[in-house]
Amino acid sequence: MEESRVHNQFQLTSEDCVRADVGEDVTFPCHVSPETSAVSTTIRWFKETECIYLYKNGQVTERSGYEGRVSLITQELERGNVSLRLRDYRESDRGVYICQVIHGEQKEEAALCLRVRGGKCSITPGMFLNT
Repeated sequence: MEESRVHNQFQLTSEDCVRADVGEDVTFPCHVSPETSAVSTTIRWFKETECIYLYKNGQVTERSGYEGRVSLITQELERGNVSLRLRDYRESDRGVYICQVIHGEQKEEAALCLRVRGGKCSITPGMFLNT
């Protein structure tokens, strides 16, 4: 039993920083590694500590203010792509975004920083959620 548990473990890979100009569409790259289907996982995207997007059991919930602006590339979930698309980047969208994937007992998180093109990127240690 222990062997299959180890076999099922995964990690998230992402970039530290994403830059865009106001008005552009932005993709926050995040992938399950090794490449495994994420269709049956729970995927949450947070801005700071606020959950802005939830995918669970094929159902999607978007936070007010993000409705119609955030989405996953659902046809890519089968390949472990849990990247978030954000339409019409606004100045208020700047900040740290956290991708959280839960499968069974395992929960992994990856943080990305969104900045205006040309701005500095930095992720403060300890930004990960403990939920």
